Amino acid sequence: MERTNDSMMTEFVLVGLSAHPKLQTVFFVLVLWMYLMILLGNGVLISVIIYDSHLHTPMYFFLCNLSFLDICYTSSSVPLILDNFLTVRKRVSFSGCMVQMFLSFAMGATECVLLGMMALDRYVAICYPLRYPVIMRKNAYMPMAAGSWATGLVDSVLQTSLAMQLPFCANNVINHFVCEILAILKLACADISINVISMAGSNLVVLVIPLLVISISYIFIVTTILRIPSTEGKRKAFSTCSAHLTVVIIFYGTIFFMYAKPKSKSSVSADNQDIIEALISLFYGVMTPMLNPLIYSLRNKDVKAAMRNMLSRRNSDGI
Repeated sequence: MERTNDSMMTEFVLVGLSAHPKLQTVFFVLVLWMYLMILLGNGVLISVIIYDSHLHTPMYFFLCNLSFLDICYTSSSVPLILDNFLTVRKRVSFSGCMVQMFLSFAMGATECVLLGMMALDRYVAICYPLRYPVIMRKNAYMPMAAGSWATGLVDSVLQTSLAMQLPFCANNVINHFVCEILAILKLACADISINVISMAGSNLVVLVIPLLVISISYIFIVTTILRIPSTEGKRKAFSTCSAHLTVVIIFYGTIFFMYAKPKSKSSVSADNQDIIEALISLFYGVMTPMLNPLIYSLRNKDVKAAMRNMLSRRNSDGI
């Protein structure tokens, strides 16, 4: 460990899967492939939404933000993860670690709030279809998206600044692939009660409140759909929000599995437990952004039609 004084850390060491070199090679190829699919899938989805004027609606505006968030979120961590797989013990400077943690936390928190805003959009669209164009005007949905970004950034600034003030006196080894905030807090050699309280407040704002908004919105959505007399009408109404609901289940399901599950009382060592949690975090950080464009394109006729139109026009231009 390198220090300039008793409380100032100059670098961290990311352990990752250094104890399992064969797995490192397998995961390097797998994560690289998934990252390329994330860039391709979300990039194509953003291009289609911008290209097709029929998709210039609040729903697809939020979806465009979600795809851009997924690209930013994975790009803030995946390059470091890939580098970690190629290095036995990856060394990261203290400042570099804090920057990466800030970006990842900000993007993750923003996505939580944005999913709540998307649920409100679906609530208005299903429960008040005639008033939807009036309620969800540009001066409504743009501040909703901007508020999501602002909430995530402010929350990340607070959590990162508090973490930076902690002393790290004895141990600089992080049992993770990236500089994840909970893994960082485990290394502090001082009272972290303020950080814990701050994280609890953060969870309330960016996890619990958006989840409550989503839950309440879908209670009203389901109630409204059940009142529709025709089966075809019910199917069409549910299809407009099924993709968002699927993304929410995957996103929040993985988060709660990561942070709400009880600690194992088996003979598994603490280091192995940390590696298992890191692998779950890796799944959350890479798998979910890769699935989002697939879910929205496969379950959405408008997106599929826009993709076909864009491809056919490009082919005709090429001819």
